Amino acid sequence: MVFGPLSISLAPYVRSSKTLSKWVTPIANWYAQAARYRQFGFKYDDLLMEENPSVQRALGRLTDRQTYDRAYRLKRASQCSVLHAELPKDQWTKPEEDVRYLAPHVKNVVAEETERKKWDNVIVKRK
Repeated sequence: MVFGPLSISLAPYVRSSKTLSKWVTPIANWYAQAARYRQFGFKYDDLLMEENPSVQRALGRLTDRQTYDRAYRLKRASQCSVLHAELPKDQWTKPEEDVRYLAPHVKNVVAEETERKKWDNVIVKRK
């Protein structure tokens, strides 16, 4: 079972209910602000653990521009870490820019691996 950002999500259910969305959205926005990853220029998918083989394969499916942008964000955040400072406020990642660019690729990789395991069960018997 996978835990974390790639695990089962209640987000589609929350989005489908206006009342539930009205209550949960402010909490989600508060949490994203408290996590402070946007203050360093990250997007949410930049925080996925690269050690996961599925994430590694998904990273190979990004376009050249997405790969460059991701590397730039990682280097810029590393520089901020060295300086012990956040980015200037005008360089923070805005909530509307914080889109899931890697998660769809990871989901496709996981689905392909599941399908491969399902079909890769042929037993060869020799007479």
